[in-house]
Amino acid sequence: MFYDHQQIEKKWQQYWKENQTYNASNDTSKPKFYVLDMFPYPSGAGLHVGHPLGYIASDIYARYKRHQGFNVLHPIGYDSFGLPAEQYAIQTGQHPAVTTEQNITRYEEQLRRIGFSFDWSRELRTSDPSYYKWTQWIFIELFHSWYNKSTDKAEPISSLIRHFENYGTENLIAQQSEKLDFTANEWNAASETDKEDILLNYRMAFRAETTVNWCPALGTVLANDEVKDGKSERGGFPVFQKKMMQWSMRITAYSERLLQGLQHIDWPQPLKDAQEYWIGKSQGAAVKFATESEEIIEVFTTRPDTIFGATFMVLAPENPLVEKLTTDEHKAQVQDYIEETSKKTERDRMSDVKNVSGAFTGSYALNPFTQKKMPVYISDYVLMGYGTGAVMAVPAHDERDHRFAKKFGLEIVNVIKNEVDVQEESYDSKDSVCVNSDFLNGLNYTDAKNKIIVEIEDRDLGHGTTNYRQRDAIFSRQRYWGEPVPVYYKDGMPYTLPVSALPLELPEVEKYLPTEDGDPPLGNAKEWYWDERNEQIVAAPSALDKESEHVFPLELSTMPGWAGSSWYFLRYMDPNNDEVFTDKKLSDYWGQVDLYIGGSEHATGHLLYSRFWNMFLKDRGFISQEEPFKKLINQGMILGMSAFVYRMNGTNKFVSKNLVQEYDVQKIHVDVSLLKGATDELDTEGFKKWRPEFADAEFILENGKYITEREVEKMSKSKYNVVNPDDICDEYGADCLRLYEMFLGPLEQSKPWNTQGLSGVYGFLKKFYNLYYDGDVVSISEEEPTKQEYKVLHTLIKKVIYDLDNFSFNTSVSSFMISVNELQKLKCNKRKILEPLAVVISPYAPHICEELWQILGHKTSIEFAEFPAFIEAYILEDEFEYPVSFNGKMKFKITLPADLDVKKIEERVLQDEKTVKQLVGNSPKKVIIVPKKIINIVV
Repeated sequence: MFYDHQQIEKKWQQYWKENQTYNASNDTSKPKFYVLDMFPYPSGAGLHVGHPLGYIASDIYARYKRHQGFNVLHPIGYDSFGLPAEQYAIQTGQHPAVTTEQNITRYEEQLRRIGFSFDWSRELRTSDPSYYKWTQWIFIELFHSWYNKSTDKAEPISSLIRHFENYGTENLIAQQSEKLDFTANEWNAASETDKEDILLNYRMAFRAETTVNWCPALGTVLANDEVKDGKSERGGFPVFQKKMMQWSMRITAYSERLLQGLQHIDWPQPLKDAQEYWIGKSQGAAVKFATESEEIIEVFTTRPDTIFGATFMVLAPENPLVEKLTTDEHKAQVQDYIEETSKKTERDRMSDVKNVSGAFTGSYALNPFTQKKMPVYISDYVLMGYGTGAVMAVPAHDERDHRFAKKFGLEIVNVIKNEVDVQEESYDSKDSVCVNSDFLNGLNYTDAKNKIIVEIEDRDLGHGTTNYRQRDAIFSRQRYWGEPVPVYYKDGMPYTLPVSALPLELPEVEKYLPTEDGDPPLGNAKEWYWDERNEQIVAAPSALDKESEHVFPLELSTMPGWAGSSWYFLRYMDPNNDEVFTDKKLSDYWGQVDLYIGGSEHATGHLLYSRFWNMFLKDRGFISQEEPFKKLINQGMILGMSAFVYRMNGTNKFVSKNLVQEYDVQKIHVDVSLLKGATDELDTEGFKKWRPEFADAEFILENGKYITEREVEKMSKSKYNVVNPDDICDEYGADCLRLYEMFLGPLEQSKPWNTQGLSGVYGFLKKFYNLYYDGDVVSISEEEPTKQEYKVLHTLIKKVIYDLDNFSFNTSVSSFMISVNELQKLKCNKRKILEPLAVVISPYAPHICEELWQILGHKTSIEFAEFPAFIEAYILEDEFEYPVSFNGKMKFKITLPADLDVKKIEERVLQDEKTVKQLVGNSPKKVIIVPKKIINIVV
C-alpha cells in the first residue's frame, strides 16, 4: 500500500486541532505530569531542523506519559519581547508588535506541522498586555518586599516599616545595599521622601547607581551575555562601561538558597557547576586599610592568612575611592586608564588573564600588621561587583598579583613555606605553613586563617565573613519593546501604580529611538504621566495646569528580556485567570515542572532568575514549591554540513575542491541549497543567480563538475547551511523528521545533520505501514499470535520502556526497525501484535500511528490508549541449549527444558547417548552445572 505521508499528516493535524486532543484538564484528582520546553523567541527566520530537537524529545515523553494515564500539561508560548524586533522597527518604522505577530504565525505553522502535542489553548506571549499585567504585578510585589535574614525569607515591606517604627535598625538583620543605623525616633521624625529613600536600601526591587554595559548605538543597557568582545551581539556596536541609575533585583539575598537548592534538583552537573561558580561563595575576612588621606579601603579576602605578604593595593577603575585617592600628579594617567577600561565588559575583564595593565593613584595605604606603606593602583582585573572593588595584593601567592608586581616593579614577599623562587613565579597552594608572618609562623592554612580573623576582629580592623561573587541583577533597559515598569516618580522617589491600573500598556510612539534629550524611547510618548488623584495616564501637564501637583512622570525604562520568562511556567497552569497570576490550588496541583528541556546557554541567566522569582513567590505564600524545575535536560545541537567554494584571490574565478592546491584562493560559504541533490556538486548556474557579485563567475572544474568543500559547523543562517524542516516534511514527512532527529544520537550530544540519512528512516515507515496491509487491502488477523511474534513485541516493549524512562530516545528507533523487520519476516498481521505495536511507536511517529489505529477500527485517538505492559513470560525461553564439555573441552550441545533444576539436568545429560559415548565406560569424577550457562563433566 502506498504510504501517503502528506495526506495522512494533514488529516491528523486537522483532527488534533479540531478536537483539541492535547488540551490538559484541571481535574486535580488525576495524577499529573508537567513537560515544558524552554520559551522560544520567535525570530523572523523561522525554525531550522536544529530547533525542534528538544521539542521532539519532550513531545515523545509527554505522549508516553499520556499513554501511562497521566494528566499531561505540555504547553507552548513565545518569549516575544526582544531586541531584534525593536531593531527592525528602528530600521523600517514597522511596530515591533506587527513583526512579532508575523513571526509567531510562521512559528506556529511550523510547530503544528511537526505534530507537537502542545496544549495550544494555553498559548502565552510575554508581549501580550494580559500576560505582562502579571509580570508588572510581580515587580510590584518585589518592590513592596524585603529580605529578612532572621527568618531567611522575603516578607512584606510593611513588617520592616513596623520594625523601624518600634526599634529603628536595632536587632535588624536584613539584606541591604549599605548598612544603616538609626533609632525609632529618627525614623518616625523623618519626612516621607527620606523614609522612601531609606526603604530603597532594603526593597527587593530597588533603584541604585550601577555600572552597566551601555551601547550608545542601540541606546540601551545590555546584559553580559548580549556583549561579545566589547561589542553588542546584535549589530556589533561598541559597548562601554557606564554608571547609571538603574532598577535592580536583590537576587543576592537568595545566594545561599540558590546554592543549597542545587542539591535537590535533577539537573546536569555542568549546569549546576556553572550556577555554583556564578554565585561564587567564598569565606574569608573583610579587612580595613587606612590611607594617608584618612579614607578607608575595605577589602574582602579569602586568604587573610597571607596579609603579612600584602605589599600593594589595587582598586577597580570604577571604585568611588579612585577619585578621592588619585593625586593631582596622577589624575590624567588614571583618567585615561578608566576611559580605556570602560570599553571592556566585565566578562572580558574576567577572561583576560594574560594582559596586565594599571595606573598608580599616587596614594598609599598602610598594612596594619607589617606597618609598611602600600602603593594604591587601579587595574581592570579588579571588579567592582565582587567583594568591595578593592584587593590587598599578595604577589608571592597570587598569579595575577605577581604579574602586576613584576610589571610595575613592586615588592614581593614570601609568607608561605615553599621551594619556589617567588620573585619569578607565584606559589598559590594552601598546603604549607606560614613564614615571615610574626604570630602566624608555623601554622597551617586553616589554623592561620582562624587565628588572623580573631586578631583582625580584636583590633577592630574588620571581621570574618562569607562573600558571594553574584551581584544584584540589573532590571531596566533603555528600550521600547519590553514591559513598562509600573512606577511613577514623586519628589524624585519611585512609587508603584495601584494594581487596579495594571496592565500599564506600552504607549504608541512615533519613533523607537531615544529622545533628543537622551531619554529612552518611551520619552517619545505623548501621554506618559500618572495622574495620582484620578488614577489614569495623562499627557505632561503645563506649568499653569492646576492639576499638575497630582501628575507625575512615569518610568521611561522597560523591563529586561528575562522578566517575562522568569515565571511563565506558572502562568501556563492558569493562563486565562484575570484575578490572580495563577490560582494557588492549580499551582499546588501542577507543582514543579517535571521535565524541562532546553539549552545550557541559559545556565546563569534564565535558569537562575526563574529559580530566584520562584523562591520569592514561595516566600510570599503565592505558591508552595521552592524550585521550579524538577528534572532538566540540556539537548545538544544539530550541526549543519556547510558548503564552501574557493575563489582565486583578486578574481571572480572559482576553483573546484581537489584543484585548490595549485592556486592562491579564498574560502567562501555557499548556500547548501545550491548543491545538486544529495551530492557535493555545485549548481554553477544557480550559484551565478544567487548573488549579483557572482553573476559573471567562471569555474575551473574537475571532470566537468565543480565539487564543493564540506565541513560540519553550527547550523546558522550566516553560514548558509540551514535546512528548513518544511522541505523535509514535504519530501519525507514529519514522522520521518521526528524519528530521524532522535535516531541521530543521544539527546544531550551534538551531531551533524545529513539529509541523505532520512531515506533509511522513510523506508522503515513504509515497511511499518505495510505490516497492516496485504497489497492495497487492510489485512488484520484475529488469530492468536505465535510464541515468536509475542517475543518480538515484548522484547520491543521492554526496550522502549527502559529507553524512555532513561531518556535514551535514539536506541528506541533502532529497536523499532529491528522489530518491524522481524515481524515482516514472520508475515505477522495479528491484531494482538499490531495494535500494541502502534501504541509503542506512536509517541515518536504520531501521525502514522493515528492512521493505523483508525485502520484497526478505533474511533478515538491513539493518544490515550494504555501503553502496553511488558510481560516477561513472553521473552523467557522454554528451552536452553547447553554446551557440554569434558575436562573443559566442549564436545557437543544438548537442548533441555529451561526450568530444570541442577539435579534433573545432571540426570538428563548423563543419560544422553553422546555423553555415554564420550565416557567410554568411565564414571565421571564431578559434574559442574551452571543453569542456563554450561555443563562440564570432569573425567
